[in-house]
Amino acid sequence: MIVVKKALSRRTFLRGAGTVLALPLLDAMVPALTAQAQTPAAPERLRRLGYVYMPMGCDVTRWTPPGGERLDELSSTLAPLTPVKQHVTVISNMELRNAYPGTHATSNSAFLSAARARLTESADYYLGTTADQIAARQIGGSTQLPSLELSMDLMTLAGQCDNGYACVYQNNLSWSSPTTPLPSEAHPRIVFERLFGDGATTAERRAALRSRASLLDSVLEEFATLNNQLGPADRVRVAQYLDTIREVERRIQRAEASATANPVRDLERPAGVPSSYADHARLMFDLQVLAFQADITRVITFQLARETSNRTYPEIGVSDPHHPLSHHGNDPRKVEKIAAINRFHVSLFAEFLAKLRDTREGNGTLLDHSLLLYGSGMGNPNVHDHDNLPILVAGGAAGRMRGGRHLRFARPTPLANLHLTLLDKVGVRLESFADSRGKVDELFEPVRM
Repeated sequence: MIVVKKALSRRTFLRGAGTVLALPLLDAMVPALTAQAQTPAAPERLRRLGYVYMPMGCDVTRWTPPGGERLDELSSTLAPLTPVKQHVTVISNMELRNAYPGTHATSNSAFLSAARARLTESADYYLGTTADQIAARQIGGSTQLPSLELSMDLMTLAGQCDNGYACVYQNNLSWSSPTTPLPSEAHPRIVFERLFGDGATTAERRAALRSRASLLDSVLEEFATLNNQLGPADRVRVAQYLDTIREVERRIQRAEASATANPVRDLERPAGVPSSYADHARLMFDLQVLAFQADITRVITFQLARETSNRTYPEIGVSDPHHPLSHHGNDPRKVEKIAAINRFHVSLFAEFLAKLRDTREGNGTLLDHSLLLYGSGMGNPNVHDHDNLPILVAGGAAGRMRGGRHLRFARPTPLANLHLTLLDKVGVRLESFADSRGKVDELFEPVRM
């Protein structure tokens, strides 16, 4: 039962059988905001960190924007970002020294840790606590999920995967300690149940959710009670939020209903998810929007594909497996196909940014209150280097991040510097992180006292 006093709590939920539905930030939750919605005194701050990993590097000549510091023109790979480029800063000449000797395993493992992985094929693996988990300890304590780890591929590999390194290094982006990798989830249904299911166990949540046509069915009575006590703007905001949840649920149900036994099964794609990579990725990104919007979590990692993935992309005309293509030997046809995959991944990220931009929160948007790091732990995949990484940062307006720019460092700069900077901007104060040598202060406007 919802009890509405003078103001709604930010942690207000709609509850039903097997369902707990967190709500987006409403005017009714912030009494001062209702009266001061257009004044500088209204609350504005960075609340969230998101990390999106692009595997196996890129062709840097097609990634790097032409021109000077302003993103007046984007490169061919980054062109899909055009509608949101004012929210994006591309950063060139960042490196991961601790990812050497160059491997796929260390590209993945060093991306968020900037740490050197212990060379082992056994269970005595050792890395470092990743930036997302350092953030989760400080900004995730008041949310339902301190962090959310997502991927697009099944992580079934074990033992040795790459040049004597245990598979755990390339299967997992997030590590809560140097010896504790966190598994990621690729199935939209399971993620949906984690976000909105209520129950002691996964099995209980699933049984309750599947006992009716829709998750929203059991909260309609509470929704009606709440709706009668909200202002017009809040009613619209809640209705749009619930419509989005219902549409995401329908897409998941359609994917499950259309799943058929395929004699040539995609070994990297979970059964019961959309057969189209783009449809699957869009569902995973939409779930992230909902998780941020309802403040279910403030820290998310998402692996667009694992290192050494042999996934093909027929929907963009690339029928060759990704990993063999990455060893292109400077063959122009193969380089072009790698660039097409990179551009495809960027286009899906651009759609995600647009949805965050179009979702209002307080005096701004979800994108304003989030910092998103997109990139890879590998530079040139043909030689497995970790120099001049493809890196960009998006969002962050509430932290005074200046978008629409291209930062080019004159000399190789540790990616750890960027991690240290992003952590600082969401309130996580550290003297250093891994091999950092300072912060990337150029990303943000100076705070005027």
